[in-house]
Amino acid sequence: MRAEERESGLRLRQLPKGGFLAPWAAAVGVWLERRRTRRHLTRLSDHMLRDIGISQADVAHEVEKPFWRK
Repeated sequence: MRAEERESGLRLRQLPKGGFLAPWAAAVGVWLERRRTRRHLTRLSDHMLRDIGISQADVAHEVEKPFWRK
């Protein structure tokens, strides 16, 4: 099990490509990735955030977004 699977408590199976669930599965995958990366932003130190040009206010704004918003 991958680290992000353990962290989220979810394990997604690989779905066949081109099935009727493929678009839905792709969207769910994107949503889970957004949630995971936003959560990781909250764990970065101020020094790391400065290195990538993001402020704590930027992080707060990003984390407040729902998972379906870009």
